Amino acid sequence: MITLGALVKVLVINPGSTSTKTALYTEVGELVRFSLAHELGSLAHFPAIMDQLEYRKEAVLGAYRDVDAFSTRTLSAVAGRGGLLRPLSGGVYRVNSAMKADLRSARFGNHASNLGGLIADRIAREAGVEAFIVDPIVVDELSPLARFSGIPEIPRRSIFHALNQRATAGKAARQLGLIYEACNLIVAHLGGGISIAIHEQGRVTDVNNALDGEGPFSVERAGSVPAGEWMRYVLNHADDQVTLQRKLSGRGGLVAYLGSNDVRLIERAVDAYQAGEDDPAGLDGRRCLEVLQALCYQVSKEICSLAAVTRGKIDALVLTGGLSYSDRVVELIRERVSFLAPILIFPGENELEALATAVIDVLQGKREIKEY
Repeated sequence: MITLGALVKVLVINPGSTSTKTALYTEVGELVRFSLAHELGSLAHFPAIMDQLEYRKEAVLGAYRDVDAFSTRTLSAVAGRGGLLRPLSGGVYRVNSAMKADLRSARFGNHASNLGGLIADRIAREAGVEAFIVDPIVVDELSPLARFSGIPEIPRRSIFHALNQRATAGKAARQLGLIYEACNLIVAHLGGGISIAIHEQGRVTDVNNALDGEGPFSVERAGSVPAGEWMRYVLNHADDQVTLQRKLSGRGGLVAYLGSNDVRLIERAVDAYQAGEDDPAGLDGRRCLEVLQALCYQVSKEICSLAAVTRGKIDALVLTGGLSYSDRVVELIRERVSFLAPILIFPGENELEALATAVIDVLQGKREIKEY
């Protein structure tokens, strides 16, 4: 039994495609955390993502049943990961009726993160407190020049890991002894999707669209594929739009090349190959190494290209996300980009902490609340 006493402050919720992460925080830090896996069979009962709302809300509340003294009435606020909304500047947003309408209707796109603000709102109503989202994936602070794509009808869009990017950039600035709004950082979130952004004096003025898989290929996304070849491929497979979309996001990248999205297994295969042994899982270690090298090569090129935005004035390069736990991945990138600036590593996605920290700042009057 976990005893929390009267410390409970903020409940945070981060829904993913097959899991929901949640934690309780106070101003002194994290109290308890849960990662709730949702069986594909359970989710298959719901025709659409939005139909999962009540199921996921109950799963979150059910996780805290063994937490002593927990009650929704002890909460000061509830925060959910922000989903696909209209383009916004960064910040903390109150969940209001306009936001809920756009999330429910999937007006700007359908994604599991759309459930974050809605779950938070339902629990907050029971608790008699307010619900918030923080730095949703549609944070858009692109400079005018960054919006040009070469085709006027298709401007570049800003969709990225804004929550973790912004929180990690703030940590990096503090480690450097600098103010976030007064420095230039290139932050690479390396996960199932990859987003690489230039944080220029407190604003993300250029970043790849990580949702659609633009930029480097990643664990599950294809990256920026050759335009002409892709167009011809689409024309030859136009009758199967679902498969086409999955090739860009979900079945691209490491999955397409190696048949696995488990980087730990891929690295074990590389270790076995370098030791002259066979991989127990049957992966081709030589091929695994080549594909990992190619991923890091593309990440390095993207990082270096963003240095041009600030004419080479970069205070630090920051690596975050799940792949940053890999010493091999970090070193493959470091050897190509270390000439630009010092490299700081913050492994993992840190999104629950980022949600809680931002909302606690709001409760303490340190940050403003924005309206959608």
